[in-house]
Amino acid sequence: MDPTHPSDRLPDVVMPACPAEKILKGQKALVTGASSGIGRAVAITLGMAGADVVVNYHRKSEPAEEVVAEIRSEHGQAFSWAADVSDESQVQEMFQKMFAEFGTIDILVANAGLQQDAPFDQMTREQWQRVIDVNLTGQFLCAREAVREFKRRGVVPEVSCSAGKIICISSVHEIIPWAGHVNYAASKGGVMLMMKSIAQEVAGYRIRVNSIAPGAVRTPINAKAWQTPQAYSALMRLIPYNRIGEPDDIGRAAVWLASDYSDYITGISLVIDGGMTLYPGFETGG
Repeated sequence: MDPTHPSDRLPDVVMPACPAEKILKGQKALVTGASSGIGRAVAITLGMAGADVVVNYHRKSEPAEEVVAEIRSEHGQAFSWAADVSDESQVQEMFQKMFAEFGTIDILVANAGLQQDAPFDQMTREQWQRVIDVNLTGQFLCAREAVREFKRRGVVPEVSCSAGKIICISSVHEIIPWAGHVNYAASKGGVMLMMKSIAQEVAGYRIRVNSIAPGAVRTPINAKAWQTPQAYSALMRLIPYNRIGEPDDIGRAAVWLASDYSDYITGISLVIDGGMTLYPGFETGG
């Protein structure tokens, strides 16, 4: 069997059900960029695990309201809120709205991100700055507001054994260089060391800060990489596990990192990539 040939590759995976156990019951979560893709899956999976969820979006309200409706259908509380995470005043307003509705925050998933790709020598200052502003500065602004509330409130033992959890959504491109996407790779490399530095600083307050670094995941942002058999075949050459990731792969990992099951874990990047960072091009010695 030739796993790089679309007719010979393994069938697409059937994802197991999301966790039925309400391991996040009573916790309040905010997921940025939660109206589609990875953010959508994370918000829904947190809701299914018992958390009340703020569904952040930037422009289109309808997809965000669909996420809210799905969480509510599982008897969770949720509402949507529009905010550009790169804008400090909008971030602060979003957190104040969350505190007014839910009282506090226990879990932040800083997911909002974008790409504006160009060859390096043709990349504009605006393309560089917008990606850095959203992907890196946006995570900084949200994490700062969350840490302020975690430190103010402290540990509430009946809710969680930690004072708060932050999960930064990064990328395998915090490790793997990506020609033609210099701004994106730089932003994700920055997320990695920002996350570790915050984790080091706030661990003594029982605040846990980690990242999830996805590889190729079936989302709209990278549709060109998986929509056709030819594109999928080429993608499989980069993934030893021989399937694309699904948004729920990230959602379930986020639930675990947000739960007390992972209480002794802080400052790590959890790579979820089907082996992409194993550099399969060197499988036969390079």
